[in-house]
Amino acid sequence: MYLTISETADYLSMEEQKINALVLQGRIRAVHDGDQYLINKEQFTTHLEQMEKYRKMIQDYLNEPIPEDIDVKDED
Repeated sequence: MYLTISETADYLSMEEQKINALVLQGRIRAVHDGDQYLINKEQFTTHLEQMEKYRKMIQDYLNEPIPEDIDVKDED
């Protein structure tokens, strides 16, 4: 499925100017139909999956309880 730059900006929650700049830099693949750039939505699938994976890893790390200090119970 192909999206326009504005639809891609909404899909990725980014500004249209940033998407346009990334297309012009070649960092986002796009097809120019003579009138506008069309961007294949499927190229973002891996990126979004990885971002969700990292988000979950960070959340798991932040939810991990802090272990008790071993030296606190030492009565020497």
